[in-house]
Amino acid sequence: MSQPEQSLNSKNINSLRRLSQLLDNAIPIPGTKYRIGLDPILGLIPGGGDTIAGALGAYIIIQAARMKIPRKVLWKMVGNILFDSVVGTVPVLGDLFDVAWKANVRNMALLEEHLSVNQQEQNQNHNLLFLIGLAILLLIIVVGFAALTLVIISWLWNNLLNKPG
Repeated sequence: MSQPEQSLNSKNINSLRRLSQLLDNAIPIPGTKYRIGLDPILGLIPGGGDTIAGALGAYIIIQAARMKIPRKVLWKMVGNILFDSVVGTVPVLGDLFDVAWKANVRNMALLEEHLSVNQQEQNQNHNLLFLIGLAILLLIIVVGFAALTLVIISWLWNNLLNKPG
C-alpha cells in the first residue's frame, strides 16, 4: 500500500471510529461505567430513527468494503447490523438492547482487527460487483426494517390503541 493510500485509510478509520463512538458510546451515564450513543436514542423515534441509525451503521460496512476487508469479515459486520435491526423492531426493548449490543463498535473492532491483512490477499477477494451487491443488501435491510417498524406501529395503533372503549 502506498503512503498516500495509507494516510487516506488512516483518516477514514479515524472518521469511522468517531462515527461508531457517536452511535454507541458518546454519552456517559452518570454514576455508572456505562455509555450510550445516538443509536438507542434515535431508535426511540418511531419508524425513522432506526432507519437513520441503520444507514449510518451500513456506511461503516460500505467503507470497510472499500478498504478491501475480507468478505468473511464483511458478512460478520452485516450480521451485527442485521441482528441489531431485527431486535430493534421491538419497541423500547430493542432500544435497551442497542445500549448493550453496540453493533457499530463491534463492527469497528472487526474492521481494525483485519486492517493488517496482506493487501495483495485483500485485492484477490474483492471486486466492484461485490461492493455494489453489498450496498444493495444493506439498503434493503435498512429500508425493510423501517417498513416493518411502520407496519408494527400501524397494527398496534389500529388493533390495540384505537379500539372503542
